[in-house]
Amino acid sequence: MGRAEERRARQRGGHRAAPRRRRSAPAGGPAPAPAPGGSAGPAPGRRSAGKATKPPKGRIRQLFTWKKILGTFFGLCLLVIAAFIGLYMYVDIPEGNADAQLQSNIYKYSDGTMLARTGQLNRESVDLADVPKDVQRTFVAAENKTFYHDVGVDLKGTARGVLNTLMGRGTQGGSTITQQYVKNYYLDQNQTVSRKLQELVISLKLDRQKSKDYILAGYINTSYYGRGAYGIQAAAQAYYRKDAKELTVQEGAYLAALLQAPNQYDWALASDTGKRLAKARWNYVLDNMVKQHWLDAGKRQTMQFPTPEAPKAAPGMKGQTGYLVDAANAALEKQLVAQGQAATLGDAEAQVRKGGWTITLNIDRNKQHQLEQAVKEQLTGQLNPKKRSVDANVQPGAVSVDPKTGKVLAMYGGADYFKHFRNNATRTDYQPASTFKPVILAAALAEGAQTQDGQPITANTIYDGTSGRQVVDHGSKVGFGPPNEDHTDYGPITVQKAMNQSVNSVFAQMGVDVGMHKVMDVAGKLGMDTKGMEAVPAQTLGSMGASPLEMAGIYATLDNHGKKVTPAIIKSADHKDRTVDIPDPIGDQVIPEEAADTVTSVLTGVVDDGTASQSVADNPARDGQQVAGKTGTSDNNKSAWFTGYTPGLVTSVGLFGEDSKTHAQVPLTGAAGKLDTLGRPARINGGGYPAKIWAAYTFEAMDGVSRFDLNTTQGAAIPPTVPPSHSQTPSSTPSHTATSKAPEPSHSPTRKPTHKPTEPPTTQPPTQPTTQPPTTQPPTDPVTPEDPLDPGNQ
Repeated sequence: MGRAEERRARQRGGHRAAPRRRRSAPAGGPAPAPAPGGSAGPAPGRRSAGKATKPPKGRIRQLFTWKKILGTFFGLCLLVIAAFIGLYMYVDIPEGNADAQLQSNIYKYSDGTMLARTGQLNRESVDLADVPKDVQRTFVAAENKTFYHDVGVDLKGTARGVLNTLMGRGTQGGSTITQQYVKNYYLDQNQTVSRKLQELVISLKLDRQKSKDYILAGYINTSYYGRGAYGIQAAAQAYYRKDAKELTVQEGAYLAALLQAPNQYDWALASDTGKRLAKARWNYVLDNMVKQHWLDAGKRQTMQFPTPEAPKAAPGMKGQTGYLVDAANAALEKQLVAQGQAATLGDAEAQVRKGGWTITLNIDRNKQHQLEQAVKEQLTGQLNPKKRSVDANVQPGAVSVDPKTGKVLAMYGGADYFKHFRNNATRTDYQPASTFKPVILAAALAEGAQTQDGQPITANTIYDGTSGRQVVDHGSKVGFGPPNEDHTDYGPITVQKAMNQSVNSVFAQMGVDVGMHKVMDVAGKLGMDTKGMEAVPAQTLGSMGASPLEMAGIYATLDNHGKKVTPAIIKSADHKDRTVDIPDPIGDQVIPEEAADTVTSVLTGVVDDGTASQSVADNPARDGQQVAGKTGTSDNNKSAWFTGYTPGLVTSVGLFGEDSKTHAQVPLTGAAGKLDTLGRPARINGGGYPAKIWAAYTFEAMDGVSRFDLNTTQGAAIPPTVPPSHSQTPSSTPSHTATSKAPEPSHSPTRKPTHKPTEPPTTQPPTQPTTQPPTTQPPTDPVTPEDPLDPGNQ
C-alpha cells in the first residue's frame, strides 16, 4: 500500500479502497489475469485505466454546507433583532441635560499658573413659531432633507459609524436632525459604540413620541454656532445683531451652514479657503431648498451672500488671553478629529465648548510678557489713529517657537482681543513676500538643482540681477519679469548677495531653474500649507498666504537642521471622560541637514550685511549673538515681515494693513509717521518695525549668547578659504557658478558691519567683477513704487 493510499485509508477508517476496474480488453484480446484471492487488480507499477471513484467530502466541506451557512446567518439576524428589541425596551429617553453638561475650561501657562477660566453659557431658547418658516427650512435643507418623512434615524449611516468606530477608522457625520438633537441635548459628543447605539434607540423613540416641530425646535436651540453662541437666538445676535424672528432666509442659510464647522466658516476668522467653503455650503443650502420646492428658483438667483457683523469678545478674554485661548481650542479640536474622537470640526468645537477640560499651553509666561512689551515699545506705543488714519489699520502679529522642542513659547495676536477679534498670529490671508525666498534656496539645495547652463546652485552661484529681467526656461521666456526694489539693477550678483539685498529677479529665475513644482513640494515639507497653491513663477515673490505661526514653523525646521518642526501651542489636554494624545512637534528629516544649514548660513548675511542690519545687527543688545533671518514686504506694502532665529529661538513678526472698518487689506505706507528723505509717507519695510520688534524681544528673551553649529561650507557665516577670483568674466547665459568654491566675504556675525546695506559695499571686494553695476541704490527709506507690480522684496 502506497503512502497516499494508506493516508486515504486512515481517513476512511482504516479500510483499503477496493481495487479499480480496468477498462474492457479489446475484442479478441486476452482477459486480465485474476489477482490473488480471486480479485482482479491492476498490474503492479501501473495506474488503473478505469475511471476513479469520487472521494467523499472532507470534514471542512462537510462542516460548511449551504444549509448550515444560511442557518447561521438567519440565526445571527434573529439574535441581533432580539438584542435590539431588548435594547429598545431597556433604554428610555433621559432627561435633557445640555445646560447641566456645561462646565468650565481651565487654561494654564506652561508653568501651571492660571491663564483663564471659561464656561459661561450663551443660550436663549425661542419657540419655533418665532423663527420664520423659510429659516426653519434652511436647517432641514442643510442637514437632513428627508427630516419631515424619515423615522428619525439613518440606519445605514449609523451602522457605518459603528463599524468605523469598532475598526478604529475614525468617525463621520451624516446623522439625521433627530440624532444630532439627541446627541446635543440628551447625550454627549463622545464617539463610542455604546453612545451611538443609545443615540439610535432614543432617536427612534423620540420620533415616535414627539412631533417634528418639537424636534426641530430643540435642534436649532441646542446646536453650537461658533462665537460662544448656543441656539439660533444667540447666533442671530452674534452674527447679525438681530433676533431670530428677524432673520432672512439668506441669513438663516448661513447660520445653518455654520453648523458643519463653526470656527472654520466664521467669516471673521475664516481663511480664503474657509470663506470659499462657507459660501459653497451656503449655496448648497439654498439650492436644496429650491429642489425641495421651498424656495422659488427665480428669487434664489437674486440672493446675495449676507456678510456677518464683526464678532464681540467674550468676557474675561481681554488683551492677549482671548487669542491664546482660541489658538489652544483650535489645536485641540483638530486633534479630536485626527484621533477619531469627533466626527467633524463642528462636533469637536461643541465638545471643547461644553467644558470640563484642563488645557496647559506651552506658552512661557515671561517670554509672553517680553513679546507684548517689545510690540508696545517698538510699534503700538507710537501709533496715533487720531493724528494719522493709517495708524488705525496696523495689525501686528508674532509667534515665538523653540526649534528644539517645537513649543510655541509666546504669541501676539493683536492689540486687544476685545478690539480686534481675529488672531493676527494665525491668520493666513496676507502674503509672506520675500520671507519665502529662503524656501526657494532650500529647494535648490535639497534637490541638487542646477542653473540653465548646468552649474550647481550654491551660495556663490552668479545670477543676472537686472530688474524686470524676463525669466527664461531653457531658452524660452515664461512671461514673468518681476522688478527689484525701486527697480534697482544689480547686474551679475551672487546668490548670497541676492539674498542679502532680496533681489526679486534672481529668485524668480532660481525658482524656474529648480522647478516650481519642486519648490512648492519642499515648501509643503517645511510646513507651509500648499493645498490649492499653483506652482507658478509668481509664487517666488511669496504671493501666497501664510501666517506668522506657519512661517515660524518653516524657519524652525531650517534652524533644526532640516528636521520637521510643527509649532505646538498645547502641552497637555486633560478631561475626566477622555484622553487626548498630543503629537510630538518634532518630526522626520524633511530636507538634508547640509541644505538646511546652508540656508541658515546664507541668512546670517541678511542680518549682518543686508536688509535687516540696521534693526538687528546694529542693535546694542545683540552682544555678539549670531542671528539668521529674512525680511519681507508684500505687494503695495500691505504686509511687512521679519522672521529670524538664533540657535535656540525662532520668531516671526508680521505687520498687516487692515482697514479698521471694512477689514479690507490696505497699505501700511506712512504708519507711525514714517517719512522718506523727501518728507513723504514712507514704505513700511520688513527691516523696519518688524525687525525692531524681533530684536527687542529676542535679545531680551534668549538664554545667553550662542552660535550656530552648521554642517556646510557655504554662506555668509562661513569665512572664505580661497581668495575671491577677479579673472573671470560673467557668462552671457542667465546664470552661472563661479569657479572659486569659497563663499563671498562677509562680516563676522559677532562684529558690527562696516557699512549699511543700503550703501554700496566699500570694504568687501566682489567675488566677481560686475559688468553692469546697480544703476540706483535703494534709499534708506524707500518710497512705495508706482509700478502696478509692486516688488515686495525687502
